[in-house]
Amino acid sequence: MENKKTLENLMAAFAGESQANRKYLAYGNKAEAEGKINAAKLFRAAADAETLHAHKHFEVAGKLKSTRENLVDAVNGETYEYKDMYPEFLKVAEEEGNQAAIRTFTLALKAEEVHARLYEEALADIENEEEIFYYLCPLCGNIEKSVPDKCFICNVPGAKFIKY
Repeated sequence: MENKKTLENLMAAFAGESQANRKYLAYGNKAEAEGKINAAKLFRAAADAETLHAHKHFEVAGKLKSTRENLVDAVNGETYEYKDMYPEFLKVAEEEGNQAAIRTFTLALKAEEVHARLYEEALADIENEEEIFYYLCPLCGNIEKSVPDKCFICNVPGAKFIKY
């Protein structure tokens, strides 16, 4: 894209819409837990609307590439998170004694390392047309190719993993 300011605006809009999606999904879960079903439905509908906006901004910004390029980008992003970003975040949380932040950063760091490995595997095996299923730990975000007895990161029983 040639228009530098427009590209910056598209990426800022992408970030804002992406964050709104995640925030509204969290709000929807909280509303449902409180028995506020109509509010939960509205939050989830709005979250999906924000996703539509984010995807279009990302596409118009020229950031949606081939699957191979997207896998390389995903490997790089996940690797940055587990090697650089989360270790720094952990250091600060430890200095400040924030145990909840230490726990969430630690779980995310370990899961991001798995994500990077899985993206590397997918990239190396990109021509394989055999269907693969993935299983997501609902607590820490670990992803496995088969259902484990329990999550190696957070010990959630494998029966709770979500199939993709």
